[in-house]
Amino acid sequence: MAERQNFSSGAKWEDAVGYSRVVRVGQVIEVSGTVAVDEEGNVVGINNAYEQTKYILQKIIQFVEKAGGRKEDITRTRVYLTDMFTWEEVGKAHSEYFKKIKPVTSFLEVKSLIGPEYLVEIEVTAIVH
Repeated sequence: MAERQNFSSGAKWEDAVGYSRVVRVGQVIEVSGTVAVDEEGNVVGINNAYEQTKYILQKIIQFVEKAGGRKEDITRTRVYLTDMFTWEEVGKAHSEYFKKIKPVTSFLEVKSLIGPEYLVEIEVTAIVH
């Protein structure tokens, strides 16, 4: 049976809610929904879905690497938007990171995220090979 490894980003929400930022079991890495907030708790890219997406994807790739994976191992992205009309901005940023990799993806509109300043939340799956 594959060993389970949990990784934390140090975000206050992880302990408060009881979840891990990243879980790796065997070759599979799952990254929790991630928003554009920096280490000091500041929102990055206020009112800018493109900038939020870029920041989130940079963070997610760092999380995948911390768990022993690479950007190229990402096989799925799930993108939650508070306004589907921003899909082109978000898609542009997504393409800048994944144009050659082409993971499967979903863009889903949701009523709101954890805070009103967040426009985008992304979670990913990676399979290390």
